Parts: sequence; structure tokens; C-alpha cells
Amino acid sequence: MAGLTRFITIQVFFCLLATALTGYMLNSALHQYANSQQLKVQRAIDLELAQITTEQDIEAFAKNIKLQYNLDKLVIKDKENETIFSNQGNLNYLPFLVKHLQNYKPFIRSQHGAGSDLGLKIEFTLRLQQTAEIVQNAFLILFLIILVLTLVPFITLKLTLMQASNRMGDAISNMVDKYIENDSKDGKLDSSLADNAVSNIFPSIVRLNGFLKRKQKDIESSALDIKREAYKDTVTGLGNRNLFIEHYEHQIENADKPCFGTLAVIRCTELNLINQTRGYQQGDEYIKDVSDLITQAIGTYSGSTSYRLNSSDFAVLLINVPIKEAEKLGEVLQSKFTEFQQHVELTSVANTGIVSFETGKPLSPLLAQVDTALSLAQSKTTNGFHIQKESDIIDNVSASFGNQNWRQVIDDVLNNNRIQLMIQTIMPTSRSAKAYSEIFARFKTSDEHILPTSSFLAMSEKLNQHAHVDRLVIEEAINAIKTRNLNDQFFGVNVSAKSAHDEQFSIWLERRLLKDNAIAAKLIFEVSEFGLQQNVKASKRFIDMIHRVGARITVERFGVGLTSFKFFRDLKPDFIKMDATYTRGLEEDKNNQYFMRLMVDLAHRIGVTVLAEGVESQEEKHIIEQLCLDGAQGYYIEKPKEI
Repeated sequence: MAGLTRFITIQVFFCLLATALTGYMLNSALHQYANSQQLKVQRAIDLELAQITTEQDIEAFAKNIKLQYNLDKLVIKDKENETIFSNQGNLNYLPFLVKHLQNYKPFIRSQHGAGSDLGLKIEFTLRLQQTAEIVQNAFLILFLIILVLTLVPFITLKLTLMQASNRMGDAISNMVDKYIENDSKDGKLDSSLADNAVSNIFPSIVRLNGFLKRKQKDIESSALDIKREAYKDTVTGLGNRNLFIEHYEHQIENADKPCFGTLAVIRCTELNLINQTRGYQQGDEYIKDVSDLITQAIGTYSGSTSYRLNSSDFAVLLINVPIKEAEKLGEVLQSKFTEFQQHVELTSVANTGIVSFETGKPLSPLLAQVDTALSLAQSKTTNGFHIQKESDIIDNVSASFGNQNWRQVIDDVLNNNRIQLMIQTIMPTSRSAKAYSEIFARFKTSDEHILPTSSFLAMSEKLNQHAHVDRLVIEEAINAIKTRNLNDQFFGVNVSAKSAHDEQFSIWLERRLLKDNAIAAKLIFEVSEFGLQQNVKASKRFIDMIHRVGARITVERFGVGLTSFKFFRDLKPDFIKMDATYTRGLEEDKNNQYFMRLMVDLAHRIGVTVLAEGVESQEEKHIIEQLCLDGAQGYYIEKPKEI
């Protein structure tokens, strides 16, 4: 018994030693993982910043980055070091293993693209609590496994050996007695007794070995499942941007064997419009449909893979497919998108940019090249594609090609008034409520193709043509009201924040509205909350001018930013339009109901009318009426139609 006690003591010591080593290795692995994730996120943010064209893109960029890369804290500051976006969660890491993780807070400055022009500074913190919990759980499981594997088998083995030893001793003693008694002929012991004793031990060792192998396979399988989930887009089931970057860097850029192929990036042109006018659920359905069309189109290409890079962009890698062959893919995608467009009442579906790659080519310039191809595709035709060849790039300034093409398209629209006005009614929820109809603009090419509205407006801001575009829309709206004798109605017209903050534009608009003072009293100018926040002084000057000439102001997409009601008391808008994210699934979301009711109460106290957009169902409309909002807008109320 003393030997058994000593044996158990030794095993407990080794168990504790193995546990300590395991904990140290897990902690080291976790820190290595945190470092690698930090580098990946930093690289991904750099790539995302290259696509920012305007200050209005910063908010969408911030939300997309925080959600897609699982950040706990994200702070964006401008060149004056003023915070323009801040979102910080609760750092609640497990000190047992990861007490230093909250120190990963690097500042990053973009070195290229519009992000550097805006002077953005980004501070982020990775959300690693879930990873830490997984590691702690793994540690506890491993501790139990080590405890079981260290103590139980060896104790069992020790007891088995003792029993076998006793049995063998008894057997030998009996044989000796028998030998002495019977005077054996050969004077030899029967070796089968020893064989029987060993046979009792061997099966236990075999079972232990099998158990260890099964546990190792289970752990490896669980780790693989966790990695797959982290690299999967939840809406489409495709690989996400992280998987795309890892695949390109390992299989193409740093491949052991030379390879070549084609990269296609597909941009969903109508996602923002669908989210705002039909709701985010319809936006997700639109993304799924486009994903299915892409999967069908690349089905004939062996080894092709597709990914969802961000909210609106997909990437397709075609290995060992030359750029000339990829032209067929562009034609197939355009055909499928055009056919799909006819069934969903959209002005377009998606555009495709195509470029070639080869081993050793870095990803960042390749994405810049494909972005140029996308710009050209968007300015060509509905659902069009463009192949950007190496021979088209001069002095590595590929971005100028896309910008120059867009500049020609925008100039053509402005010079020839290639614009189509649409209108959508905002339904008042009571007889006393004030409401109006919103005027939308659609822009056309010389061959009457409708350009993607969001792309057109983004490029007009990037090329400093926003004020001219807003002038054109306002002039066309005033002319339409005059010629159709609509003086008894009220109309909303969108104005970009950049135009509202432009002193020359404000002077022109004041003179234009004074010229038609009766019509000015029927106009409501809509400016986004986020845009107004960028320059409060200029925003106040613009709103004061609008009120001075008898027109009114709506702050649209309200609730997305961090604006206080003191801000609205100072600016004195006439309407606020709640962002569509608050309307989506409102009948089931008690938190959104409470927030909207609070906004209504506060707004009504300072004389502001509250509207809801993105109303897509009878249930949403009913809740909005119960919450005492003043008006509702969306596809359930009325679809946009020509004015």
C-alpha cells in the first residue's frame, strides 16, 4: 500500500506539471493569435480606407469595420484630432489567462487613398473575450483530460499489475508445491501461467492508446470548425474578407509554384437604396440572390472560389484562367444580372471589374486596379463589366482612368440634363400631421441607361461636382412643380452636406428660391444627420438661410449618429426622419419601440415633426401609428414613381 501511495503522489506531481506547461503554452498561443489578428485587421482597415471617397463614407466604413472584424473599441479622429466616430464596448477579459490583451491599441494612419487626404486616425481594440473564453474552456477540458489520463490509467495499471503479480505468485507457489509433491518429470515450470498474466495487462494499454488518438482527432476537428465559422459570411455562407486575404497571400502571392489567374470583383449597386427604401431584410435577400447568381456563373470554372468582401462587394478568384477567357464570365454575369433586374424592379443589380494576377503580385495594388475597373464598368452601362489590362496602366496611376471616365459621364449628365425625377409619398399618420412627398433623382447615360445612383453621387463628391449635381436636381424639381401645376403640394429634395456647407452654393440657392418665393414655401430640403454634424457652424448658417426664404429642413437618417437634442434646439430643423434601421422588425423589437417613442416625445416638445422611413409591412405601419410618429414612408406605403 505504501508503494501505491508513493506512486499516486508522483503522478499527481506530473499532472500538475503538465497542467502548468499546458496553461503556459495556451497563453503564449493566445498572444500569438492576438498579434496575428491585429496585423490582419490593420491590413484590412488599410485596404478599406483606400475605398473611402467622402466624409459621408466614414460612418458606413466604421460600422462595417467594427462588425466585420469584431472590434471592441473603434475611434476615428480627423486631422484636427477631433473625434468623428466613437464606439466602445465593455472590456471584460478573463484575467486568468489573458490579462494583457487590452493593451493592443495601435494608432493607424492610412498611407494611400482618400483616407490619407482626410487625415484620419484610427484607434481600435480587438474583441478577444470570446477567444479567451474558448481558450479557458479548452484549458479546463485539457486539465480534466490530463488528470484522467495521468491518474486513472496508471492507477488501474498499478492495481492490475499488483493483482497479476499476486496471481502469478500464487500460481508459482502452487506449481512449486505441486512440483515438490508430484516430482515433475522435466523439472520445468509451465510458462503459460506468465503468458496469462501479461494478457491481462496488454488490452488496457491498447484501449488507452486508442482513447488518446480519438481525443486528439476531436480537438483538431473542433479547432477547424472554429476557424471555418470565423472565416464565414453569415448572410451568404461564403468565405469573408479575412479568408480571401489569407487565401490570396498563401496560395497566390507567396505560392511555392508559379500560378496565374483572374480576379473579378462584383459590386452590388443598389444595396444602400434597398436598405433605405425597402428595409434591411430585403437588402439581405438581394445580397443572397446576387451570391447565387455569381455561384451559378462560376460553376463551369474548375477551382474557382468566391468571397464576400464587405456589405456590397464580392470577389471571385479564377485560378489558371487567362484574362481573355474571363471576358466570357463578365458577359455571363451581365446577362444574369439583367435578367434578374427585370423581376425585382431595380434600375440595376451589380457591376463587375476584372483584372489578372500572377504569383508574387501584392494584393493592395491589385485591389486598386480592380476598383478602377469597377469605376469604368459603372459608368458604361447597366450591369456592365470592364476588364482592366496591364497594358492600360501607365505610370501606375490607374485610379485616374476611372476618375477621368466618371468625370466625362458626370459632365455629360450636367450639360445635357440627363436626369429623371421620381417621387414617393410620405403618408401622414393623422389629419393634423404634416407630411410631404420626397423627390428622388435618377441619372442617365447618353444611351438612356440608368446609372447607379449611389455610385454617381459618390463620384460627383469625389470629383467636387456635388454642388453642380444638386443645382441640377433643384432646378429640375422647381421646373416640374411649375409645369405640372403642383403648387398645392409639399416636396422634399435631397441636398448633400458638402453642398449645404458650401458658401457659394448657399448664396446661389437663396437667390434661386427668392426668385420663386411661392415654390420655396413648398420645399423641404433633406440633409443627413451625419453630414450636418461635420460642420455645425456651416449647418446652422445653411438652415437659417432656408428658413429665411420660407423653405424647411429635414434631418434624415436620424439616430445613426451621436447627435444630442441640444444640437437640434440650436439648428431648429422642421422634421427628423428616423433611419430605416429603427423601422426594420419594429413590431418585435421592444428596444427600438422604446427609443422611437422617446425620440417622438422629445422632438414634439421642441416642435419637430418625426417621420419614419423604410416601412415595409402592415405591422410596422401599425406600430408607427401607435408610437405617435407623424408620417411613414416606404414600399408598403407607396413605391417610387415618375413625377
